[in-house]
Amino acid sequence: MSAGDSSLTAGVLLRVFMRSLFLQASWNPQGMQNLGLAYAVFPALERLYAAGPAREEAVRRHLVFFNTHPYVAAAIVGGVVFHEERIARGEEAPDRVVAFKAALMGPLAALGDGFFWLSLKPAAGAVGAALVPLLGLWAVPVFLVLYNLVHLLLRVRLYWLGLTLGDRLVEAVARANLPARGARLRTVAAVCAGGLAAWLAVSFGANAGGAHAPLLAAGCLALGVASYVLVSRRVPNYVVLYLAALLACVAGAFL
Repeated sequence: MSAGDSSLTAGVLLRVFMRSLFLQASWNPQGMQNLGLAYAVFPALERLYAAGPAREEAVRRHLVFFNTHPYVAAAIVGGVVFHEERIARGEEAPDRVVAFKAALMGPLAALGDGFFWLSLKPAAGAVGAALVPLLGLWAVPVFLVLYNLVHLLLRVRLYWLGLTLGDRLVEAVARANLPARGARLRTVAAVCAGGLAAWLAVSFGANAGGAHAPLLAAGCLALGVASYVLVSRRVPNYVVLYLAALLACVAGAFL
């Protein structure tokens, strides 16, 4: 291509998104995800800038340090394309896209960690584990489908927000209220884990003769209630974990 084209086709945008799935494939200690980001947006840069100094400068802009949550990075990838289109048309200075990345990668990393690692994954895992008594090994694909369906749909949504809104995607992400959604997912995880614990207590008690099943089920329920009360009163989590481990040892000795 002898000259850059300031319009991006749907095919180019799709290639950028698909490449963003490999953001961490070239992770390195110095730039972390910078090579993955440059690789992801290169189809757009190749279309926007003619071969030569302008394209080389555009690539170098995205070889600086970059690190964020790999899923919510889709929003930044879309925003980078949004800004690069305007830079190629002379509507913005190149510093704008550099500042955009620097401002968002930290806050979005914290948001992604809280929602995906601490909420969605435990919730999907707890649902899958709770379905083991009904589905057996089929609970594994249920977990994989649930988790990946949500995370891939959110990636697509965040990428589109970045593409269409640029800097204004912050407002859209804030309206999505991922922390509140994450709290609901953690509630789902707790309910599923509690139900599974009760089932295990009844099942093991029945296998041991049935006499201890009601006692074990009641003990699991009491432990869950006590843990909730302790955590709500800001008792350190490690204290609750030690208490649960102690009670498990007592129950094992009792059996």
